[in-house]
Amino acid sequence: MFRRVARLLLSFVMISTGVLLGTVATTGTAHADECYTWSRTLSQGASGSDVTQLQIRVAGWVGSGERLSYDGQYGERTAAAVKKFQAAYGLPADGVAGPQTYSKIYALQDPDCTPVHFSYAELNKCNSDWSGGAVPAATAKANALKTMWKLEAMRHALGDVPLTISSGFRSYACNSAVGGSSTSRHLYGDAADLTGSPSLCRLAQEARTHGFSEILGPGYPDHNDHTHVALDPSPYWSAPNCGI
Repeated sequence: MFRRVARLLLSFVMISTGVLLGTVATTGTAHADECYTWSRTLSQGASGSDVTQLQIRVAGWVGSGERLSYDGQYGERTAAAVKKFQAAYGLPADGVAGPQTYSKIYALQDPDCTPVHFSYAELNKCNSDWSGGAVPAATAKANALKTMWKLEAMRHALGDVPLTISSGFRSYACNSAVGGSSTSRHLYGDAADLTGSPSLCRLAQEARTHGFSEILGPGYPDHNDHTHVALDPSPYWSAPNCGI
């Protein structure tokens, strides 16, 4: 907790210093970060692995039914997601990722690149090495990280309320043990089952604007006690009791 508070204070100081000195968020970085440090300002037309890293962190800030690609290309949709991220955190919403945007991202992530309010342990209650699923362990873990950043956006949009994850990645053995579908997205590491508050319907409704293409909730078979969110190549939403 102390480390997170310190990181937030550092980001505030960096932003405040920039304002006092009259700097404009167009070049350079705010400060080095333990997880990942951007070395240049990014805007439409840019490409590269640093764009992909940015996309992972803003993919939860999209419109209803939209999904942001992790393709390393800074196009209109990436710029729009950056604008929404900036607006959500009280930054100038210009769609350009510079020092102020990076400072906010740095404050939101832990050294292992997970967002501060989520952890790999929450997304994997099956086994510690992410093996045994439908994709290689490294892919499953990478998918879980992308899911966590979408959940971080969803959490903030809901008023920074804690989100409870009852299930994340599953190996085939774990999935079979709980009676999961043989094609479950849990096998890929990009799914999360949410319980508790806000209400399950509120969670299902909010998930529509945070990049989740698979949303299953109350009224869908075997989903009356949780809301399931995932990234599925074949989009499908169904929570009849919630009007979805």
